[in-house]
Amino acid sequence: MTTPSPITLLTGRAAPLPGSKAQSGIAKAPVDRPLPLGPEGFQGDEQADRRVHGGIEKAVHHYPFEHYTIWQAELGALPQLSAPGGFGENISATGLSEETVAVGDVFRLGGALVQVSQGRQPCWKLNKRFGVPDMSRRVQQSGRTGWYYRVLEPGRVAPGDRLELTDRMAPDWTLRRLWHALYVDRLNLAELEGIAALGVLAEGWRKYAVRRLENRRVEDWSKRLDGTA
Repeated sequence: MTTPSPITLLTGRAAPLPGSKAQSGIAKAPVDRPLPLGPEGFQGDEQADRRVHGGIEKAVHHYPFEHYTIWQAELGALPQLSAPGGFGENISATGLSEETVAVGDVFRLGGALVQVSQGRQPCWKLNKRFGVPDMSRRVQQSGRTGWYYRVLEPGRVAPGDRLELTDRMAPDWTLRRLWHALYVDRLNLAELEGIAALGVLAEGWRKYAVRRLENRRVEDWSKRLDGTA
């Protein structure tokens, strides 16, 4: 794993999505001062729909900045791709990716200690955010999803801090492997059994594996990916 770059730290308030009545905190902007990071995220950061966004297992969203160049090549020079914050991330950096980061990885970030809890499940709000009708599906199919951290130790985090890896709880379970099992090789029973038993993975994600093992069926993603609110 390469040494990550200094972070850009971003937060955002809930606001109406373009072309929708729904509110979202997906539009994040860089901050220029240290912020307290608590169990449910950074001070001043908002999530509009707390049923599916935010919370202890999704306290901090990280999106690799390297992905922006790939999206620009695929989609063109969209304004949302001109600077970090397009994907609703709180942390932007280079040097870490879904291929190298694993569920359960623990990082020191400024005065806080954070742990990778799960990948991101993109939702329809990305479609509105980017003005691309199938953006959420593109993100899911690409595997360029980013990931979430839970907060093990609260503390202050400043722009320019670096993520310093301190422990790896399940290094074989990279986010790329997890994504492949859930979205590509979707009924690989051996992989699903591994996911179901992965204690450092957020419970909600382990339940997907448990249900597939029980039902031998993949859940319907259409409402999450194509919602019309």
